[in-house]
Amino acid sequence: MVHAAQRAKGVIEIRPEEIEDFDLQVKRFQAGEWDETEFQAFRLKQGIYGQRQPDAQMVRVKVPFGGLTAEQMDALGEVSARFAPLNKGHVTTRENVQFHHVKLQDTPGLLRLLGAVGLTTREACGNTVRNVTGCPMAGVCADEPFDVTPYAAAYARYFVRHPYTQALPRKFKTAFSGCERDCAITAIHDMGFIPKVEGGRRGFQVLTGGGTSIMPKIAPTLYDFVPVDEYLKVTEAVIRVFHRTNELRKNRMKARIKFYIARIGIDAFREQIDEELKEEWAQRSFDPTPLLFLEDESLDAPEPTASGYRSNGHHHDFERWAETNVHSQKQKGYKVVTAKLPLGDIGAEQWHELADVSRKYAGGRARITHQQNLAFRWVPETALYEVWEELGRIGFGGAGAHEITDVVSCPGTDSCKLGITASMGLGRAVEQTVEQFDLSDPLLRQMHVKMSGCPNGCGQHHIADIGFHGAAAKAPGGQVPAYELFVGGSYDEGDARMGLRVKTKVPSKRVPEALKKIVGYYQESRNDGEQFKDFAVRVGAASFDPLMQELKEVGELNRDTLDTYIDWDKTVKYKLERGEGECAI
Repeated sequence: MVHAAQRAKGVIEIRPEEIEDFDLQVKRFQAGEWDETEFQAFRLKQGIYGQRQPDAQMVRVKVPFGGLTAEQMDALGEVSARFAPLNKGHVTTRENVQFHHVKLQDTPGLLRLLGAVGLTTREACGNTVRNVTGCPMAGVCADEPFDVTPYAAAYARYFVRHPYTQALPRKFKTAFSGCERDCAITAIHDMGFIPKVEGGRRGFQVLTGGGTSIMPKIAPTLYDFVPVDEYLKVTEAVIRVFHRTNELRKNRMKARIKFYIARIGIDAFREQIDEELKEEWAQRSFDPTPLLFLEDESLDAPEPTASGYRSNGHHHDFERWAETNVHSQKQKGYKVVTAKLPLGDIGAEQWHELADVSRKYAGGRARITHQQNLAFRWVPETALYEVWEELGRIGFGGAGAHEITDVVSCPGTDSCKLGITASMGLGRAVEQTVEQFDLSDPLLRQMHVKMSGCPNGCGQHHIADIGFHGAAAKAPGGQVPAYELFVGGSYDEGDARMGLRVKTKVPSKRVPEALKKIVGYYQESRNDGEQFKDFAVRVGAASFDPLMQELKEVGELNRDTLDTYIDWDKTVKYKLERGEGECAI
């Protein structure tokens, strides 16, 4: 049973004794009393991840279903100022918040600050059940059968600290979508839930075995319908089977559950789950009611008919923003407003300013989205112009949320050991490029561009219309930072597809030009009304190669070509320096 005091602060129970023990173990490690590899596995379960820079840590904060309170946003701002040298936090595609370049000795104090407002890093890294993501419209979507938020939270509560989730063969990612449009992209997760009602009973379509990275896979359906009083039991059965697949532990690079399911097939896997559910452990009640996160957000929402807000004055920029960043919720008089966060970064003071916006206009809450944005719900329709002005003042008033200008990127070589290229620098360059396109073309606007600094897919490049992942290419003057290209991916409206790989690598500094060529080719050659994802399938990946060939060649290293040998936002000649990642420890 979760007590009311815990429910008021956060989703996952905070145990101060764990933070105190972590503080002690950090001191022991720094005193030379811990083996480095063993300590690494220990700190990963606490959400502390080693960076490529020596003596620097990335701290990953779990935000179940993306839900934040104003108090928590203030705490994230304080963390940014006190512990993060870059004075910012980074919102990820997994609805986490990451802080980079943190000193190991500072991490216990950081965890205490987070714990005081109900946030935790527990099992945010390592071979555990990672953060549970959700749709930012859950609870306010007109098309949802029911609000999945309480069940996503119950899932997070049930599996944190669970004995079978502390040392899985590899990490395990979960998503809860709010309706059949699958806005949380369950199809690319190890475990996914889409709500359904059958015979008056609430339940879920359950998917398993999806993932990006090596051998990207769309998750098949495990069961068409599982009632809500059994979804935790079914998941535990999946995790128990996954836990004992010892052959996966022999090669951690191929130890995700998708490899196992792809090898034996979903039907054989389902048979194993059916057998597991006959075991004695599965015969008790799995009613999630005691674990549900029950919170009536409407009680804190501003009055929908409140007056006194500033008028919009029919401002053109406001109307464009309202068209792309504002959505109706099923509760009359209220809107959901998306603050577009460039590449997911939020500065220390911006956290506090966003918290103030949430208090004044959104009932003191917000939700992180997988597009690295922040959604404010329960905003009175009459307050939209004022909210737009406030977000603009903060630096997040840009239009085009969830459109082509809303570029997504992982941190890449700025901090990640596995990074091959500086994807954040490229992300900024791509943002500038797409802003120059003719955005009056509605088919162009609805496209998505995403990039990752390596093949692992933290930037979700596999499901973008145009996706890039970092690579190294050979040139006469040595190595050149480059990108693999994927076209025709999708994740909107329940249409999840992996992009088609184009053979030709593109030098990093020429990616903006490659983007222009791809868009030009599409606009000149598409059929009437043809979306890019369908165009890419029709013309085939090979048809993009001739466009990329024009950009592929890099000459001898000299004054004219030097810039191509240097990655974005860097000042020295590129050299592939990829460390051993900690995801598979």
